[in-house]
Amino acid sequence: MRAVALTKYLPSDHPEAFVDVELPDPTPGPGDLLVRVRAVSVNPVDVKVRAPKDKVESSPRVLGWDAAGVVEAVGKDVKRFRPGDEVFYAGSIAKPGTDSELHVVDARIVGRKPKGLTFAQAAAMPLTSITAWELLFERLGVPQQKTGTSKDALLVVGGAGGVGSMAIQIASKLTDLTVIATASRPETVEWCKSLGAHHVVDHRQPLAEQVKALVPGGVRYVMALTATEQHFAQLVELMAPFGHLGIIDDPQTPLDVNAMKRKSLALHWELMFTRALYDADPLSQQRLLDTVADLVEAGTLRTTMTQDFGPLTAANLRRAHAAVETGRTLGKIVLSGFP
Repeated sequence: MRAVALTKYLPSDHPEAFVDVELPDPTPGPGDLLVRVRAVSVNPVDVKVRAPKDKVESSPRVLGWDAAGVVEAVGKDVKRFRPGDEVFYAGSIAKPGTDSELHVVDARIVGRKPKGLTFAQAAAMPLTSITAWELLFERLGVPQQKTGTSKDALLVVGGAGGVGSMAIQIASKLTDLTVIATASRPETVEWCKSLGAHHVVDHRQPLAEQVKALVPGGVRYVMALTATEQHFAQLVELMAPFGHLGIIDDPQTPLDVNAMKRKSLALHWELMFTRALYDADPLSQQRLLDTVADLVEAGTLRTTMTQDFGPLTAANLRRAHAAVETGRTLGKIVLSGFP
């Protein structure tokens, strides 16, 4: 099968950062699916894994943690899926990635592809949908209800990114929360509003004053999706007592969590790969993706794909990684098909 892989960890503009390779076709295990990949998307985790380091792989390593495609074969223990089914999923960080023509994935973390979406549009959604959903409803404990009575607010830091784009939609459509997003450019401000954000504040300026002008008592929930160490002190200041702060990024300096004590604030980490890594109810992610598919088909949620960089080749993947590294992408970048 054709694939795009790496053997060295190099800058994205290096011609050998990714290479086009031929690899043996993988074989699904008893509980796996063999999927013919039709489209993938690129996430910040791809960039973090590929980032330059003094390490060489003895054999080509395939990255990629988002895919949409067609089931080619099923393991003997798989009951739900059959060859020909259209699916989407985010895979496991502990296994070979999706940047290949064929990919083996645990059937328990695979959902049905939403009808009406292209494979490219569907590939943009799994990882970010799972992350946003689990962080909002499982980590932060936000009630999933729409009664029109709640006065609580949610701040989404980095609203125009992949996870932020899904978080805004899910929170504004499925909860009573007032959704405040952060963005800094006219196009990202408009994007956040189009997804359902009630307010947008500028993360280039101190956040506390802007947010408290909207919610004087402070926000109860914060999704810190990017630059958490930069904003941490402001986040603590703008939160309401007994609030919940959720983090997905990797702060490079220690956070002063003692500053959270006075308000009795809670800190939550979200890594959507945890379920696959520890076999911790992975089937819940299948149910989650099926729910997302239902919501897309009902017109409640929409794809966050904004750019299709063309076929999955080493050159196009290097270009996609470079774009994600800027931290200025809007929604999700996908690659679809093979040359």
